[in-house]
Amino acid sequence: MSTIFRIRELRQERGMTQAQLAKGMGLRSPSAITMWETGDRNPPSSILPQLANVLACTIDELYIRELLEHDGAGSKGA
Repeated sequence: MSTIFRIRELRQERGMTQAQLAKGMGLRSPSAITMWETGDRNPPSSILPQLANVLACTIDELYIRELLEHDGAGSKGA
């Protein structure tokens, strides 16, 4: 299972361009941001705190979460 991030969504909600996010992260170009947003690469875990800070969110909010509803399937008959 691969990790999926919400970087594009969070960046756009804040009205930031890829170039602005890259600058806030201290990156020379927005190419890394593009790769993170397209899923070609994941941001290194060591920069997640900084990324969350620049995007004004928590580290948890950087991740896409799929909520699975457990309606008791498989536990009936107990």
